[in-house]
Order: sequence, then structure tokens, then C-alpha cells
Amino acid sequence: MTPEPGPSTPAGAPTPSPARPARPVRGRRPRRGRYGVHLFLTAVCLVFAAPLLLAVQASLRPYEETARHGYLSWPKKLSFAYYHEAYTSSGMGRHFLNTLVITLPAVVVTLFLAAFVAFAVSRLRVRGGLALLMFFTAGNLLPPQVLVTPLYVLFLRVDLPWWMSDSMSLYDSYWAVVVVNIGFQLGFCVFVLAQFMRTLPQEVLEAAVVDGAGVWTRFWRITLPLCRPALAALATLEFTWIYNDFLWALVFLSDPDKLPITSALNNLRGQFFTDHNLLAAGSILVALPTILVFLLLQRHFIAGLTLGAGKG
Repeated sequence: MTPEPGPSTPAGAPTPSPARPARPVRGRRPRRGRYGVHLFLTAVCLVFAAPLLLAVQASLRPYEETARHGYLSWPKKLSFAYYHEAYTSSGMGRHFLNTLVITLPAVVVTLFLAAFVAFAVSRLRVRGGLALLMFFTAGNLLPPQVLVTPLYVLFLRVDLPWWMSDSMSLYDSYWAVVVVNIGFQLGFCVFVLAQFMRTLPQEVLEAAVVDGAGVWTRFWRITLPLCRPALAALATLEFTWIYNDFLWALVFLSDPDKLPITSALNNLRGQFFTDHNLLAAGSILVALPTILVFLLLQRHFIAGLTLGAGKG
């Protein structure tokens, strides 16, 4: 029914609709705060990037120019001559191969064993799982320098066949460095993967059990594919840490031809004079593989770091 016109409404005129309440206008976020945050983050990035930028600038300039005008002066001549000299004079190609022989098996075995232990602790509810997880985590609290002497004596007494080590022992072989890196990195990976596996939906594994899936199927076909972001983030970190390791190779390898790339920089130092521009070029070449790995796994690495950020 159409309401009758009121005393103030003329006959035949349409009845005005009731006014809708005005929507509250959301106050805009002040932009000064955003500008301040951007300026702060830019300053932090410049502080962290300053050594790298200075090394790049020094590697492209002749040593005579930097010795005369200083490293912070404006460059007058740029060239890539130092990069070629650093690669050829230090035998960097051979040391790159040594590093890959050590790093790749150590990363793969570490992640594989860590995934096994994390699955058992977080999904199978084994007895003493929490104590086992605490044991692996506590292993990271030991400083590596404490175990240098006991491991050195132990590796001297462990014999290997000739086809595994030309020194006929674990000492002075790639196996020694690989085993030590696996042992020291395993605890951190177990802790991270166990915490991530706890966030996976339990209904998925329960449905797999109902369908008759065994432990290996639940681990290999269900859990590991769901852990891909976490595994990619750990692979990036582990590759960087093991690649940049200098202590273990220096202690357990006596043959200079077996040393990894981090020790190749020592070949660029002269007995009486060190060209720091040449050393900077060598450092940039050494850092390139880690930068390449991060760029290739950047999307998975960031996804792994932000897992669970929107929960709770």
C-alpha cells in the first residue's frame, strides 16, 4: 500500500524515500609514516649493500688509481681485467668443482635425513619424539671449535678403501668435510621441518591411512610435496652456509688441490704484497653461485619464510 501523503507533501507528489545513513569515511593512513618506513628500509639496505658495492667498484679499477685517490674516489677507468686474472691465477675452476663435490651431496643428504626424522617426530608420534627433537636442536648449540680436535683424531683413525679416498683414511678426503657439514646442519633442518609438518592438516594423512597408504607412501607422496616451500628455503640456506664454510675444509683437508673455493682466495695473496682490488674481484666471483641459487629459488625461499604468517 502506498502511504498517504502527509500534510507537508502535496497531493500526487511521490513520497520521498527515507534517507540512508551515511557510510563512515575511513581515515586515510598518513603518508608521512610510509615515507619514514621507506626511508628507513632504504638506509638499512644501503648499509648492508655498501661493502658489496665497494668491492664491485674496487674490482673494476686499477690498483694504482685507488692507491693514489682512495677507494671512495670517483673511478676514471673501469675494466674486467682483474676478474680474468683472479680466475686464472688462483685455479678457481678446480676449486669450484671441489666445492660442488662437497656442497651438493651435503645439502641433499641433510635435507633427506632431516625430512625423515621430522616426519617421525611430528607425524608418527614415536616414543621420545620430543626428547629426540630437543637432542637435535641442542646439537646446534655446540661451538664447532670445541669439536675440531676430537674429530681430527677420529678421522685419522677411520680407514677407507682406496677407491673412496686416496689417503686411505677419512682424513684428507671429501667425505670428512661432507660428513661434518651434515652432522652440524642436521639439527637445524630437523627443527624447522618438524615445526612445519605440525602445521599440515591431519585429515590428509588420516584419509591416506583409510585408503591403505603405508608409512613410506604418506612420507614420499603426501608429506614431502606439501613441504616443498620449506625444503626450498632450507636448501637455499644450507647451500649458502656449506658453500661459504672455511673451517672444516681447512682442518680436514691437507691436499691444496682438494680445497674448496673459499680457500682459493688465499692464493691471490702475495708473500710481500697483496692487491686488494684483485682480491675483491676474486671475492665477487666466489659469491656469484650463492647469488644465482638465491635468484633461482627466490620465490620458494620467500614462500617458505612467510609460512604461517597469516595464521592465528
